[in-house]
Amino acid sequence: MENRIKKIIAVLDERKAEDIEAIDLTGKNYLVDQVVIATTLNAKHAYSLVNYLKEALKGDGEEFLRIDETDDWTIVDLGDILIHLMSEAYREKYQMEEFLAEIKKGSL
Repeated sequence: MENRIKKIIAVLDERKAEDIEAIDLTGKNYLVDQVVIATTLNAKHAYSLVNYLKEALKGDGEEFLRIDETDDWTIVDLGDILIHLMSEAYREKYQMEEFLAEIKKGSL
């Protein structure tokens, strides 16, 4: 799992995603074990990041179960990992890190 997360972060970082954060929720009774959050520059940037991830992870047999896209928020479901690619405004508005930190602490 750690290597998968490192590879996802490396691809996002290489392709200019900003403020990349990985949150380990293993054993926390959440939908997935890991969440990766990154800020995108715009909708086209998010779209291209998804394509870069698909290409980079293809050789590892990673399965993209579902991708939900809007101009401000793209969610990539890899089964046990969720990747949130968010505009700066949405990231600030929804504060996913705080929500997930509460889950990690067991407060929710």
